[in-house]
Amino acid sequence: MITYKDSGVNIEEGYKSVSLIKEHAKKTFIPGVINNIGSFAGMFEIGSGYKNPVLVSGTDGVGTKLEIAFKTKKYDTVGIDCVAMSVNDILCHGAKPLFFLDYLACGKLEAEVAEQFVKGVSEGCIEAGCALIGGETAEMPGFYRDGEYDIAGFGVGIVDKDKIVDGSNIKAGDALIGIASSGIHSNGYSLVRKLITDLNEDFNGKSMGEVLLTPTKIYVKPILKLLESFEIKGMAHITGGGFFENIPRMFKEDLTAVIDKNSFEVPDIFKHLMSLGVKEEHMFNTFNMGLGLILCVKEEDKDNILKALEELGERAYHIGHVEAGGAGVCLK
Repeated sequence: MITYKDSGVNIEEGYKSVSLIKEHAKKTFIPGVINNIGSFAGMFEIGSGYKNPVLVSGTDGVGTKLEIAFKTKKYDTVGIDCVAMSVNDILCHGAKPLFFLDYLACGKLEAEVAEQFVKGVSEGCIEAGCALIGGETAEMPGFYRDGEYDIAGFGVGIVDKDKIVDGSNIKAGDALIGIASSGIHSNGYSLVRKLITDLNEDFNGKSMGEVLLTPTKIYVKPILKLLESFEIKGMAHITGGGFFENIPRMFKEDLTAVIDKNSFEVPDIFKHLMSLGVKEEHMFNTFNMGLGLILCVKEEDKDNILKALEELGERAYHIGHVEAGGAGVCLK
């Protein structure tokens, strides 16, 4: 008799994986979750407190950063990345993340490895203040090589319609504030892996593998706190495409973001990548260069917002301003 296990799918390992994952998911449950992991679908009750609620969604993966996780056999930090990439995007429109679902695919399922991925997802959800209410684990023998996984996620947030941040009232003279990243975050790793091949190399007292697996910073809590007291006209999550692609996404085409390259601290890891042969302009077109989130605010609010961010434990910089002209981004 031929069984499903003979074809490469181990149902028992899948059961074990779900059992291990459930405990991590339960740690994320917040008011609004109305069923447990294991149902056919996750359920979340919006509740009261919103006049005209709008749901805001985002989905993303971790990309080739996963290969570094495979090589170092450290899987939890990329789970945090998976959450961060979606919730930071949702946040850019002023929305509070409510819940998250993950998708994990592999060639041969190892329950303990899957647990580490989801442990990271759980940690990311707790940091973002949202609930992990469901997901999918797919064992696909012959499609993925043994030991290789892919992970993606989908998040949903909420904001009152009249509080949506969409950049529509950004104008010339507004100030730009950059909030420090935790490192490379989760973009540009195809280039990083081409440049850095020794993950055991020492870099500022850590192994290069540890440095490259530093999880993406989640900005949800400080920004939601900031929105209680200040108007934020626009936000840009600096992901793939770096400054040049992401900053113009928050304002109209007839404006230009003028940014002073010397106004903020560029982390050593980016300087190291440049020393390996990447030109500065290409760096700004690929990486966050030390700023994971950029805000557009009124000039008169700039100093108070910088002070508030410092009190919230964030490193933030006045990096430039908005001008008329439609040039997208101008680095000086």
